[in-house]
Amino acid sequence: MCCAPHGRVGVSTTARLLSDYFIASRRGFVGFDADPHEPDYAPRFSGRVRNVDLSSTQGQIAMIDRLLVPDGEAKIVDLWSRSYDRFFTLIQDIGFVEEARGKNIEPVILFHADPSQASPSAAYTLANALPTVETLLTYNEGAAPFGEQLQDRLAVYPPHRRLKIGALDTLVGRALEPVDLSLSYFLLDPPLDMSLVVRAGLKSWLIPIFAQFRAFEMRRALEEATWLL
Repeated sequence: MCCAPHGRVGVSTTARLLSDYFIASRRGFVGFDADPHEPDYAPRFSGRVRNVDLSSTQGQIAMIDRLLVPDGEAKIVDLWSRSYDRFFTLIQDIGFVEEARGKNIEPVILFHADPSQASPSAAYTLANALPTVETLLTYNEGAAPFGEQLQDRLAVYPPHRRLKIGALDTLVGRALEPVDLSLSYFLLDPPLDMSLVVRAGLKSWLIPIFAQFRAFEMRRALEEATWLL
């Protein structure tokens, strides 16, 4: 669940990166874009990501019921900032985490930090509300830069493991904008009409992010491998 109480901090970018990571790993996933007005995530993965409106009961059912299907596929949520409070209140009220674990589904939250004073407080509120759910403190250096005080500012958040999304040069970042650009296929077959400099910049940005996703999966697998004890 990619989320933040504030907008424009890189939540949709993280959902996109996770989706392309699973495609690159030749695995399936199901995604949900909870921005009913200006979705960015859903148009990039037609047929894989559904646009939902969590202000409606129909939208809540469409997403929650699908998240609880134990089919072995990853479920990725791009949570619109305006639905943040509503969504986390809902999953507490209905016992979502307990229901998921009863089906061997383990929720993970990717909470996106930002430089506002309200962000650490929101992170602690969420950690206290869902203390058993693993949370990655995610920070996007391009969308929500902390500047030279990065480590000091992140230190006031709950002591979660961290996920870093690096900043991109402006010109390189523009290459990410086309809806039809698949980052997973880009690694295998970069567009021939793309500048070599831009290709190199995108690869140097993307590879460390995918490496962090892989490291997270490996750590979780080791922790769950009780036969090693």
